[in-house]
Amino acid sequence: MTDPLKALKAELLDVALEAAHRAGVFLREGRPDDLAVAATKSSAVDVVTEMDIASEKLITGFLGERRPDDGVLGEEGASFEGSSGVEWVVDPIDGTVNYLYGRPDWCVSIAARKDGETLVGVVHAPMRGETYRAALGEGAFLGETPARVRPAPPFGQALVGTGFGYLTERRARQAEVARHLVPKVRDIRRGGSAAIDLCDVAVGRLDAYYERGLNPWDFAAGDLVAREAGALTGGRPGEPLSGELAVAAPPGLFEPLQGLLEDLGAWHD
Repeated sequence: MTDPLKALKAELLDVALEAAHRAGVFLREGRPDDLAVAATKSSAVDVVTEMDIASEKLITGFLGERRPDDGVLGEEGASFEGSSGVEWVVDPIDGTVNYLYGRPDWCVSIAARKDGETLVGVVHAPMRGETYRAALGEGAFLGETPARVRPAPPFGQALVGTGFGYLTERRARQAEVARHLVPKVRDIRRGGSAAIDLCDVAVGRLDAYYERGLNPWDFAAGDLVAREAGALTGGRPGEPLSGELAVAAPPGLFEPLQGLLEDLGAWHD
């Protein structure tokens, strides 16, 4: 007898993969070659904003064709409730500054959740040629290869990813937290895409990741990929990952990192 939830996850994953790949092709092929040269000009920023909005319209249009009764929560404002109980969480370009400058670490992030629980997540990074995917309880994959976190290293040997917000006061506070953290770990990396950073934890390219100020579309898909690859994720001690604080790392590293970030006040500006 077919498990309805398993069948739903399979359908949602297929839809998310196709939507993400369609948007990836559009963004890769539609990006002007001279955008990086003009990166300091407001017109270049306008182009990226237009691509962001167009990518979200492409994704939500496709979702509407395939799953017309579902709701959507989108970064660029394409948000509406559906009647099916399924909600899509869409980031049409995660890592827009990287996209603007022609750096490869940008992606399309799409997750589907039901009753507050994320069922599937897809992070498609076209310039890396990589697609990460996960379904709740069914593991995480990079392409067709199972994704697994690195075993927890000693704290002093951990390579930790993070990000910084756009508000000046928040950035100053985040820099202060990083200043205290960097002597205690192997090094810190700042990639520019929360979704990719979470997936890098999932495949062992980072030992851990933390950031304050994320939105649901930044982390919904990457959080599931990381968890299904064996990472622990959360916010402040005892709380789930949220905009206040996001932490991801394998067991044994997660706990001391989360505790240190709590002590350093990484959860407030």
